[in-house]
Amino acid sequence: MYNGRRFRHSSYSSPNDNFRVIPFMAFGIMVAHCATEDDENKKLSTIYDHPLFRAAKKGNAIAVERLCKNGADPNQRHPLGWTPLHVAAVQGNVDVVKVLLKCGANPDLGDDFSNVNLKAREKGLHWLGVMETREEEFSDRLNNRATFSGCTALHYACIIDDAACVAALLDAGANPSLANLGGHKPIDYANSDAMRELLESYIIKYEDMVKERAAEERRKYPLELRLKEKIIGQEAAIATVASAIRRKEGGWIDEEHPLVFLFLGSSGIGKTELAKQVSNYLNPKSSEGFIRLDMSEYQNKHEVAKLIGSPPGYVGYEEGGQLTKKLKKCPNAVVLLDEVDKAHPDVLTVLLQLFDEGRITDGRGKTIFCKDAIFIMTSNLANDEIADHALQLRHEAEVAAKQRTKNDKEAEMPSISLCISREFCEFIVRPILKRHFGRDEFLGRINEFVFFFPFSRNELHQLVKKELDFWAKKAKDRYDVDLSWDGQVLDALCLGYNVAYGARSVKYEVEREVVSLLSNSQQFHGFPRGALLQLYVDYGGNGSSTDSARNPQIRLRIKNKDSVEFTEFSSSVRHLLPTAVPQRTDP
Repeated sequence: MYNGRRFRHSSYSSPNDNFRVIPFMAFGIMVAHCATEDDENKKLSTIYDHPLFRAAKKGNAIAVERLCKNGADPNQRHPLGWTPLHVAAVQGNVDVVKVLLKCGANPDLGDDFSNVNLKAREKGLHWLGVMETREEEFSDRLNNRATFSGCTALHYACIIDDAACVAALLDAGANPSLANLGGHKPIDYANSDAMRELLESYIIKYEDMVKERAAEERRKYPLELRLKEKIIGQEAAIATVASAIRRKEGGWIDEEHPLVFLFLGSSGIGKTELAKQVSNYLNPKSSEGFIRLDMSEYQNKHEVAKLIGSPPGYVGYEEGGQLTKKLKKCPNAVVLLDEVDKAHPDVLTVLLQLFDEGRITDGRGKTIFCKDAIFIMTSNLANDEIADHALQLRHEAEVAAKQRTKNDKEAEMPSISLCISREFCEFIVRPILKRHFGRDEFLGRINEFVFFFPFSRNELHQLVKKELDFWAKKAKDRYDVDLSWDGQVLDALCLGYNVAYGARSVKYEVEREVVSLLSNSQQFHGFPRGALLQLYVDYGGNGSSTDSARNPQIRLRIKNKDSVEFTEFSSSVRHLLPTAVPQRTDP
């Protein structure tokens, strides 16, 4: 039997003394095996020896501070997973804990050491060597069979019941609510009532501190700015959504009902992307915080069971519903119901209960409460009316802006912000929605109707530039060439914009006109490394941009790294092909 670093042998009695040789043989084999592993274990200790870990283990705060000032990383990890702060905490060396925290140690880093056997298999080492290293360089007071993955320094301080280390870590901002891989928080390891009371008080303080930090960050970096960094245009939609989210965060909302949006507008203008960015803002660290359902999959009555789960006795009962199963895991998720107008009316009945009461009953009869969730529906209903109205408003605003700048020549052209009137919503959009959904109570549960407008000329330029930047980076990474263009190229590519398809039409236009040209040129001519590729527009005729109605052509020219002049490339694949195609010969 192996206990610590010693073998113990208990006497074995048997009627036949010859059998006594068996345990001695087993003992000899184990000793021999340990001898063969001795060099490996010594090598293990040599490799893993580090002055910062050694000083933390011995409680030498002066040496720890000197090493950190000389460049040692206080957050470095031992090859088996722990940090110097973990060592100091599990040893109860409060002075070392304070020094490491002052030098920048992160109190919330978790231990990567699972247990002896798992770590030995992971590293390809012998378990005896791993256990010896754990005991000598970390602690010999822990259960080597237990799993310590995710344990923070605060966990270890609670395990050894060291109030001074616990207080030092909490004062430094350690999160008392962090759970290890087993789901246990530091308070679960507290041995005394005083320790538990201390941790409970700090849990409340920490939550308040996190809320204050989040509020301060929101003041310095509002949600509108975050969304505008990811989404081009749609300022009115962003403002509406951000305002509603801000009311929710501040508690200025009916907490008995979830927040419900209906995004209206044509395809490819940012409805889905805005929903994703809202989810990233509200649930940044949760992969389950965004639930997307394509409602075109629920066009038939019997498909309601897919949403909430089949009742007992029916196929799919054990699988659960696609919505209820995910909401059970994350009741505060952002739920995107894409193309909700395609769903069966019975699905809308289920959603009506969900929006009205913030709860939903699955096929097993269990109720899932999700009053803190946010539901975002998208629809293409009334998209033509919204697009035409937005284009009319934009034209009127541009005419008025030009008139103002004409009267005041020094004035700059103001940015144009569109706003849909209440009359348009009530007398144009709502009748279309009511005619389709057939019920006022469903529309009455929607908090905000959010309108998405066609892109302006400036926004189209941003979209085209974003696409060209993407392909320029790919050309640089793959072929080590630089791609450039001018404003006329942007104008020419913007002509491919289709209001019905939104940004997708711009993406496809860039692929047709630019990416195909680059691909063909690279295939038949090749790109020398370090070359400069330049896109330009050929208007034909007299070469004037006034001939833009003649279908301007995107052209490509290249300048080698050591060359002065550009070489023209044809935009026609026919011209790029070799003049003589070699005949295939059979072997």
